[in-house]
Amino acid sequence: MAILRVTLTAALLLALAALPAAAQETIKIGFFAPLTGPAASDGASTKHSAEIAVEELNAAGGVKGRKVELVVYDDRLTPSEAVAVANKLVEKDQVVGVVSGSYSGPSRVAAPIFAKAGLPYVAAYAVHPDVTKAGPCVFRNGYLGQVEGWAAAESAVKLQKAKKIAVLTIDNDFGRVTSAAFIERARKLGAEIHSEQVFKFGEKEFGPYLTKLQGQSIDLIFHTSYYNEGAQIVRKAKELGITARQEATEGIDSGIFLQLAGPAAEGVTFTTNLNRDDPRPEVQSYLKKYQAKTGSPADMVGASAYDAVKILARGIEQAGTEAKAICAALTNLRDYPAVTGKISRFVKGEVTKPVQIQIIKDGKVRHFATIDNPEVITPPVQ
Repeated sequence: MAILRVTLTAALLLALAALPAAAQETIKIGFFAPLTGPAASDGASTKHSAEIAVEELNAAGGVKGRKVELVVYDDRLTPSEAVAVANKLVEKDQVVGVVSGSYSGPSRVAAPIFAKAGLPYVAAYAVHPDVTKAGPCVFRNGYLGQVEGWAAAESAVKLQKAKKIAVLTIDNDFGRVTSAAFIERARKLGAEIHSEQVFKFGEKEFGPYLTKLQGQSIDLIFHTSYYNEGAQIVRKAKELGITARQEATEGIDSGIFLQLAGPAAEGVTFTTNLNRDDPRPEVQSYLKKYQAKTGSPADMVGASAYDAVKILARGIEQAGTEAKAICAALTNLRDYPAVTGKISRFVKGEVTKPVQIQIIKDGKVRHFATIDNPEVITPPVQ
């Protein structure tokens, strides 16, 4: 028996050795997000969602018969850290592609590193146009800031009939690009921009900004903010008795915004790519899995990262692990049923899909409208 056992063991080892090395290895996908620092809540959401995507892929047999491994780094919302992370992923980890759940600052500096290395890179939601300009193998699942700003203007002027609008702009890439597009489109649609005020990231006192709007005949306040600033804005406006409607952006698409803003959030609309009321099975399945995994409702940043992993995996499934082939597959992707909306295609790395307008109703996020005007949602690329 001992001789037989040794013989079988030796035969098994020889059989394993004869298998292609790739068949025994995982497919490594790089991932970075702000897991610590001021955007840690968003980072956690993207990481949880990327993990859900990988769990689903592996439960279905992996990609090309191989398990998927997520190689995770914290960029701390710092461009210098994002550069270090990008170099590690390229030089040390030997990933076949990269997904980021980070903001424009880190994404903008990391993208050229991946482009130079020829690695496919899918940014979940960073809005700045420079991200995809890094190279032909850089893709964005979220909207360009211009698209989001235009869609917000469609909602404000066409749907909510706002004629006089005040704008509050956060002083970063996201805020400047999105607000500029909103103002451009709102004016084109015939609205008057009453004023534009700029505030810094992390601002906690909005009294000086909002008191300037007291007593003014303003129909709507548009603000590019994140959940902390957005909650401060809606609470202070209510405290000052400002009754103008408020519209924001994907930056407030977070359960934390609802917690911080409380009843003052009621009626606020915002642009996003996640429609919680979308009846498609893939959407409702993701929402349930995220709730079960974290104990909290899913948000836009998480859903965008989930999709980004699945999009990259689709490219690998179609083309294998060779970088150029993956890039070609993603470039030719058509009518992909993403959780964050059906992707018609990528145009020079930019996604084409409808923009969702959500509204806070009875303390919950609900569907308000879908912006699918081709003039608005077609990404402006050069």
